[in-house]
Amino acid sequence: MARYRGPKAKIARRFREAIFGPSKALEKKNYPPGMHGNARRRGKESEYAVQLKEKQKAKYTYGILERQFRLMFEKATRSSGITGEVLLQLCESRLDNVVYRMGLSNTRRGARQLVSHRHITVNGGIVNIPSYQLLPGDIVAVREKSKSLTTVESAVASSDRVYDFITFNKSSLSGTFVSVPQRLQIPENIKEQLIVELYSK
Repeated sequence: MARYRGPKAKIARRFREAIFGPSKALEKKNYPPGMHGNARRRGKESEYAVQLKEKQKAKYTYGILERQFRLMFEKATRSSGITGEVLLQLCESRLDNVVYRMGLSNTRRGARQLVSHRHITVNGGIVNIPSYQLLPGDIVAVREKSKSLTTVESAVASSDRVYDFITFNKSSLSGTFVSVPQRLQIPENIKEQLIVELYSK
C-alpha cells in the first residue's frame, strides 16, 4: 500500500505546521530545513512555488499521494459546487480521516493503520480501505474484537476533539458521519484556491 515513508519532522518544518501531530522539531528549529539553517538567504517565492507548496501541504496533511490526489481533484471539478471546497470535502470524507476525527487515533497515519489492519467497521461490515468514501449517515465503529486495543483506548482517553459533522460515543467506540462538512467546519489551514489555480494551468 503506497504511503509516504520519509522524514516527518523535515516536512513539518518546511510548512512550519505540525502536519503529522505535535513535533518538538518545530519548537527547537522554527525555520525551514536546509544545509545553512536559519542563516540561508531565501528569496521571494514565485506564484507557482506558493501554489505547489499548498498542494504538497494538503497531500501530506491527509496522507494522499499525487496520483490519487489528482483523481480527487478531477472528481471535484466534475461535481457541482466550488471545486476547492469539494476537494477538501472529499478528503474529509475518507474513512481514515473520519477515524482520526473521531479520536480513535492521535494521527491520521495511525488511523490509516487501524483501517488497513481491519479494526474498523462501516455500517456493521469490516472495511480495510483507508480511502473509502463515507456517505452521510454511515456508522463507523471499532470492531468488537479490537475494542481492547491499547492504542485505541489511550487515543480516546486523551481526545477532546468535537466536530459538528461527526457524532461519537466513547463508551461504544462508534460514531456517525452526520454530514459532509462545510468549509468553515474544516479546521485545516489549507488555501484550497491555490491548489485549484495550480491544477488549472
